[in-house]
Amino acid sequence: MTEAAIFVVFPLCLAVAAFSDFFTMTIPNRVSVILLATFLVVAPFAGLGLPDIAQHLAAGAMVFAVCFALFAINVMGGGDAKLLTASSVWFGLDPSLFAYLIYVTYCGGILTLLLLVMRAKGDAILASGLPLPAHILAAKKVPYGIAIGAAAFMAYPASPLMQLAFAAF
Repeated sequence: MTEAAIFVVFPLCLAVAAFSDFFTMTIPNRVSVILLATFLVVAPFAGLGLPDIAQHLAAGAMVFAVCFALFAINVMGGGDAKLLTASSVWFGLDPSLFAYLIYVTYCGGILTLLLLVMRAKGDAILASGLPLPAHILAAKKVPYGIAIGAAAFMAYPASPLMQLAFAAF
């Protein structure tokens, strides 16, 4: 049962966040709450001791500090900051967290460049009938939850919890 939660909850929450950000330009708070609460419930059953859990929470606290600073200077949205913080807890202070954050950076850069190109050609895209939410082309913001979700799918297999779940099989 623990392995099933590890295999399903994290990817599902990140997928919901990415789709929500794409369609509504918002990430529901409940996604971040579910991520954090599920980690706290699953971690002991997955074999993490209190020092390990504290280390995972410390990783989340460090990511939160950076995200809070970026939010304060209006570089990152609040939903993105909460999602990145809650998802970082699943990685802990592990090389997989560093890889995850690098993936977020690259995916975010690619997404931003893609949106700039699409917004420059917005009228042609809308005229083509491509089923794309109009706010994607009109908004000045970047739905960074898409990049966070994509990066999570790339980095999650190397995370400590996923490695524990793989080892259980």
